[in-house]
Amino acid sequence: MPPSESAARSDQPSIPAAPVRCPCGSGNSYDDCCRRLHRGDARAATAEQLMRSRYSAFAVGDAGYLLRTWHPGTRPDTIELDRTVRWMRLDIDRTERGTLFDTEGVVEFTAHSRQDGRRAQQHEVSRFVKVSGAWLYLDAAD
Repeated sequence: MPPSESAARSDQPSIPAAPVRCPCGSGNSYDDCCRRLHRGDARAATAEQLMRSRYSAFAVGDAGYLLRTWHPGTRPDTIELDRTVRWMRLDIDRTERGTLFDTEGVVEFTAHSRQDGRRAQQHEVSRFVKVSGAWLYLDAAD
């Protein structure tokens, strides 16, 4: 997901207190799910898992993780997150490849949010590549 146009600087993630459910929608606690990836204790095994962890990074405000998991060929120098956006739900619409054995993958998703009392949706078809065993976000497909 690209950063918001009207963004406020975000240096520190707002880590939820355990045992809060993970924002990615897995049903697991944040500690047992995406936090392990955000902290660098684990890597995403699939493109979908990376997509979910990146959505969670938006939800908790972890700009550093978003940059670390963005392909260097398409990654911006910095990213600013809009703290007024509250990420509500992630729907994975479809996946293409992106398994343990693939080096490329596509994840189509819809991210639901609220800002200033208004509901919004962001739909994207994201492309991912595996580099040196690590999945990275490449870009949004046209």
